[in-house]
Parts: sequence; C-alpha cells; structure tokens
Amino acid sequence: MSEVEEKEPYGGRAIVVALAARTDRSTTKEITSFDRRELDQILRIYGRKVAEGEWRDYAIDQLREEAVFSVYRRASETPLYRIVKQPKLARRQGAYALIAATGHILKRGHDLANVLRMLDKPLRLVGA
Repeated sequence: MSEVEEKEPYGGRAIVVALAARTDRSTTKEITSFDRRELDQILRIYGRKVAEGEWRDYAIDQLREEAVFSVYRRASETPLYRIVKQPKLARRQGAYALIAATGHILKRGHDLANVLRMLDKPLRLVGA
C-alpha cells in the first residue's frame, strides 16, 4: 500500500483501488445457514419427536450452497430425514426440501412450514 501512497500522496482514488484489490470476493466463502425462525420451526418438531421416542440425535451442516438439518434415530446410523435449504432453488422448486433416508425427496416447497407438515401427519386407523 506504500507504493500506491507514493504515487498519489493525498490518498484519494488510488487507496480505494488498492483496498478493493485486497478484498477479493471470490476467496471469501459465504455459507448457507438456517435463520432463527427456520430453526425454531424445525426444533419444535424435533422436540416433539424426541419426546415420543422416535428421534434421538441431529446434526446441522452449513455448506456453501445448502444448509442441512439431519435427524437420526441413533447417532451411528444414517439420517432418517434431511431437511435441506437451498436458496439457489428458491425461485424454481422452492428453497426447502424434505429428503428420506433412501434419498427420495418427500416434499419440496417455498414455505418451510408446509414442508415440515409431512413429518407431523397424524396416525390413521387402517381397516382390515
């Protein structure tokens, strides 16, 4: 930065250009994460399922293009469900998806509450 200051002793535009060159945006990695409202909705269902004895553990992964909330029956198993947020798909199919352990997408949508309703379906009596 001292070289830039020597060329223009009064600061000005050269210092701004030098600072802009130092903050290269391609090297900064922005991660995708769930916000407080989304985590509140997810953790309400998680708490209910833990109280019922269905779920026991969870993991949150915050990656560059997606955030994943994984639900486990036991910590040593593969996740039963994955709740995925992909902002890149927000305009097309919806930013949120519920994915089963088999990899099938059970529900996809623009509203997280609608996607999570798939997990709260009440039991129904099946006649014989």
